[in-house]
Amino acid sequence: MADPQLTSADQALAAWLEHLAHERRLAPNTLEAYGRIGRLYLAFLERHRGGPQRLADLGTVTAAEVRAHLAERRSGDHPLAARSISQTLSAIRAFHGFLDRRCATPAPQLALVRGPRIKPSLPRPVSEDQARGLLQETDADPDAEPWEAARDRAVLTLLYGCGLRISEGLSLIRSDAPLAEALRVVGKGGKTRLAPVLPAVRAAVDAYLALQPFPLGPSDALFRASRGGPLGPRHVQATVQKLRGRLGLPATATPHALRHSFATHLLGAGADLRSIQELLGHASLSTTQKYTAVDAARLLEAYATAHPRS
Repeated sequence: MADPQLTSADQALAAWLEHLAHERRLAPNTLEAYGRIGRLYLAFLERHRGGPQRLADLGTVTAAEVRAHLAERRSGDHPLAARSISQTLSAIRAFHGFLDRRCATPAPQLALVRGPRIKPSLPRPVSEDQARGLLQETDADPDAEPWEAARDRAVLTLLYGCGLRISEGLSLIRSDAPLAEALRVVGKGGKTRLAPVLPAVRAAVDAYLALQPFPLGPSDALFRASRGGPLGPRHVQATVQKLRGRLGLPATATPHALRHSFATHLLGAGADLRSIQELLGHASLSTTQKYTAVDAARLLEAYATAHPRS
């Protein structure tokens, strides 16, 4: 049933974002991206149609108008790549789907719009030796205090040893340590999964805790910045950038690549896809299946390098 209090397009957008935040429980960054896409879309319609839009006006959106908006996003001051255009169209469709279900305001012409063709990209993991090198190189930074080096090693060991995203690793609090046999991780969309903890991961976190100088309460962030505040993702990204520069690794060696490496190395050791899906917290098995292509590509590369008839 339509909400009689929703009369303007701006109110409809606010209702959709509230739905995404509280019912779908999307991550803050995703929510911010959807809000930005929605505001730009409504601003385009206002310019194109010559004034503020009502909720009912959104049901008359034409395929040509949506295509014109996407063309504008692709050729403006900050042009979007094909993948970003596809994500923009997906968000607009989700918005109109919400208007159809909750506000009885369908936009049938939207079905006529097709997004750009996108070549699927494969995850880019680092090798086992490269992952080991990144972890060991944290101890070689002459500018870092011993506790900071131990902290960086603990964070990277968590990402690689448990397959965590940066946000998941940095969300740990003091009461989570010493780490148990498995970590309860809250991932994208508020989905919870269990991540087994290797002895090496537990030892790295214990070593950091033994050296870090700040008094921490049970609910305080486990990993701290140099001045005592919670450690942020930019520091982790900058640390890996510095480490890969010293090791001569490519730009694809990022903190998230350690998560990819966790999955690829498990697959290479014989783990099944369903188990890896659970460990990574993927909603769809098709997302996890990308790692089979990575593993196959590595096998072919090794074959071409080592076979005497290659």
